[in-house]
Amino acid sequence: MAAKKKKKKAARKGKSGDLIISKARTKAAVKKCNVGSEFYGALDAVVRDMIKGAEARAVGNKRKTLKAVDL
Repeated sequence: MAAKKKKKKAARKGKSGDLIISKARTKAAVKKCNVGSEFYGALDAVVRDMIKGAEARAVGNKRKTLKAVDL
């Protein structure tokens, strides 16, 4: 039975890792509006695209480190 509990915990842990952004911090950053549930997925997609573009720029400049100028 202990093995089953570990599997469930590991599976649950993987599901929360789907988003790069933090829902709580995003909601806290918004001052005058409510945040719709679909906003988080859209924001996550934009952030992932920005990271992918920054990574491509860094590799193009023969670097292995992402810097602010890559954004």
